[in-house]
Amino acid sequence: MKYDYLIVGAGFAGSVFAERLATQANKKILVVEKRNHIGGNAYDEFDEYGILVHKYGPHIFHTNSKNVFKYLSLFTKWRKYEHKVLANYKGKLYPIPINRVTLNLLYGYKFNSKGDVDEYLTRVKEDRHPISNSEDFLVSRIGNELFEIFYKHYSKKHWDLFPHELSATVCRRIPIRNNEDCRYFSDKYQFMPMNGYTQLFKNMLEHKNIEVALNTDYKNVIDDVMYDKLIFTGSIDDYFNNIFGKLPYRSIRFEFEHFKENSFQRAAQINYVDEEKLYTRVIEHKKLSGNNTVGTTISREYPLFEGEPLYPIPNKSNNKIYYKYKKEADKLKNVIFCGRLAEYKYWNMDQIVEHSLNILRRIN
Repeated sequence: MKYDYLIVGAGFAGSVFAERLATQANKKILVVEKRNHIGGNAYDEFDEYGILVHKYGPHIFHTNSKNVFKYLSLFTKWRKYEHKVLANYKGKLYPIPINRVTLNLLYGYKFNSKGDVDEYLTRVKEDRHPISNSEDFLVSRIGNELFEIFYKHYSKKHWDLFPHELSATVCRRIPIRNNEDCRYFSDKYQFMPMNGYTQLFKNMLEHKNIEVALNTDYKNVIDDVMYDKLIFTGSIDDYFNNIFGKLPYRSIRFEFEHFKENSFQRAAQINYVDEEKLYTRVIEHKKLSGNNTVGTTISREYPLFEGEPLYPIPNKSNNKIYYKYKKEADKLKNVIFCGRLAEYKYWNMDQIVEHSLNILRRIN
C-alpha cells in the first residue's frame, strides 16, 4: 500500500499531523512508533492497583490558547485540575514557584501585600546584564539566596548542569509571584483528560485512513514503505546518523512504589531542591488522576543521560550542534521535522500542538 505520509513517532506532534491530514485532507497515513504504545511521553496506564500512572513523569495540561484547547477537546472530556507543587528544603515544605506564602514560611516574614513582596525582591535581586543564562535570569528577579535554595542544586540534579550553564529559556518558564497564588501554572485552561492521555491519543488516531505500527524503528522499514512525504518527530541527530555528533538529552529513571495508605504526601508533586536526595521529585499519581482507590502509587525520578531522550539540553554549545542539523534538514523538501526532539526545543505539550497545527496550515 502506498501512503501519502509516513509519520515517525506517535506522540503529540505525530498524532496531530496524522489526525488532521487524515480527517481534513483525506490523506493515507502510516505512523511508526518504536515503543510498544502510542502517546509518546504523555502515555499513561492503570497499574495493578487500579491507579492511572504517568509512566514518563507528570503531564499537566495547561494553556492560554483557546485554539489548542478547542482542538484537543474534540478527543477528550476534561476534569478541572490545578497543579500545586511543594519544594522540600531541609525537610520543610514550601510552595513553588516562589510567592508570598513561600517567603513568609521561609523567613518568618509577615508580608501582607504585593507591595511588600515587590519591595523585598527589589532589594535582593541583582542587576545582571545581559541575561545570557538561567542563573542570570533568576538572580535578576529573586536574588542569590532564593536562587541558591530553590533552583541551583535542583537544576544540577535535573540537568547535570548548573543554571549558569543553561540557556535562559529554561528558567523563563518559571513565574515569580507577589501574591498568594500557590498554583504551579496560571494559564486560563488547566485540565486533565477525563479518561487519561492514552485514551485521548486513541481517539485521535482512530480513523480509517490512519495505520499505526508499534514496536517499529523507522530505519527498519523506511526503504520498504512507499510514501510521498515524511514527518519526523524523533531525535534530529538520529535522523542524520549523528554526522555532527550526538545531541545530548536528559533522561529519567522512574522508581514506582505502592503504599496501602490512601495518601502519601501533601501535594501531587514534591520537588527535592537540596543535595540530600538523589531524586529530583516524588509524584503521587492518584492526586493527578483523581482516582478514588484504596492505596496510593508514587514515583521517584532519578535524572540520568542513558535511556529514552526526554529533555533536550538547551545551551550555546548544544544549540550550535543542533543548527548544523537544522541546516541539513532545511535542504530536504519532502521531510518535515517537528517536536521537542526533532527541533531540540524544551516545549510544553500545548506548544507542540499549536506549532504542529501552524505547520499544517502552512503546508495546506
